[in-house]
Amino acid sequence: MGTPDIAVGPLRALHDAGHVVALVVTAPDARRGRGGALAPTPVKKCALELKIPVSSRVNDVLDAGVELGVVVAFGSLIRADVLEQVPMVNLHFSLLPRWRGAAPVQRAILAGDERTGVCLMALDEGLDTGPVYACVETPILAHETADELRSRLGELGTHLVLERLAGGLTTLGTPLPQVGESVYAAKIDPGELRIDWERSAVELDRLVRIGRAWTRFRGKRLIIERARVGVAGFPAGQGAGPVHQLEDTGAEGLARLGPGSLLGNEVICGQGRLELLEVRPEGRSPVPFEAWRRGARPKVGECLGE
Repeated sequence: MGTPDIAVGPLRALHDAGHVVALVVTAPDARRGRGGALAPTPVKKCALELKIPVSSRVNDVLDAGVELGVVVAFGSLIRADVLEQVPMVNLHFSLLPRWRGAAPVQRAILAGDERTGVCLMALDEGLDTGPVYACVETPILAHETADELRSRLGELGTHLVLERLAGGLTTLGTPLPQVGESVYAAKIDPGELRIDWERSAVELDRLVRIGRAWTRFRGKRLIIERARVGVAGFPAGQGAGPVHQLEDTGAEGLARLGPGSLLGNEVICGQGRLELLEVRPEGRSPVPFEAWRRGARPKVGECLGE
């Protein structure tokens, strides 16, 4: 049971390892892309390729004759009456009980966590509250995006599932209750992705890394695709990119510039500077910041966010 790309790896791995996958349950086809044509989920595409029956109805598992359900990023809660008849395990991308909920990878990055992991847990009717069979821990790398981290966790989780099911249910083991303080990973609200340049460069670097962080430039939306904390103590861009002429602003003029002001390829933040590496102007594809700067020709001190 799964829906997005991250759930394809475990499905294909279980099939290739010789497990009999009797049924795949995934979200219904949805309209995607500019044309609005109906398209299957990534999991459904994989299932059809592997010639596995597919359904969008959870209750169909009750008649599928299965011993175990494997859930990966399914996106919907499964009712207690189904779980009473079909035991299920779930791959969750955090070190439970920290970051239960819909956005564990993004929340771990935003919080500045140094480590995270993936847990194989027994599914119950609560929200990621079931006992845990096993976890694999891994560091969060300094410049790692949410997509990159999620991909790594998906690979770790796939290996974990294969290891625990190598001998079928006999090698799954006995799950243990979660221990520690529970923290909820709420879904990312679109409003959270708007950049507030009053925040520190470190915080904004994390925001950019979870994806789709945006600001405004001359009234139009500008998505910051890639960035990094600027090098303290250097003029804008020095040590991390080209050094740009600061015209006649002077030290006194620079001191008056507030958060959001552009200085070369860096932006002044509430604390520190954020160096911009790649941006996506409204209605266009991502481009290196240097290419955007040459076209937009922002003035020294011109503000983002307006």
